[in-house]
Amino acid sequence: MKIALVSSIGGHLSELLELTPALAGHDLLWVTNDPSPLLPPGVRPILVAHAERDWKVLWNLAEFAAIFARERPDLLLSMGAGPAVPAALIARLAGVPVLYLEPSSAVHAPTLTGRLMRHLATTRWVQWPTLLRHLPGSRYVGGLL
Repeated sequence: MKIALVSSIGGHLSELLELTPALAGHDLLWVTNDPSPLLPPGVRPILVAHAERDWKVLWNLAEFAAIFARERPDLLLSMGAGPAVPAALIARLAGVPVLYLEPSSAVHAPTLTGRLMRHLATTRWVQWPTLLRHLPGSRYVGGLL
């Protein structure tokens, strides 16, 4: 299975990297909005524009449309932030399932990305049971990290 792992760099990417042992055996396609020294040696991510709630988000839509048309992932997995929403929108239009995992730092209230992904992700997981009342339809999976 080809899994597109979409993330901003920093904490979101750190948490996503913690999940990679569970994804062993799958073809992983990393997409980030900046280069990152956190990625394992040999991993060369596809870079998209760094959008900060500005017009570049529209450019991200075009970038993800081209990436997904070329790479044809079977699943999109993201923990946020910036590139997750445009990636999820394009994935859904392409019929690609979207799994969104709210980061562990969201304890009492969902992140902005989590609130937006509530409408885009086909599957949503949270790491704190307190988030279930804010994100109906999500699944509590406990702390993954």
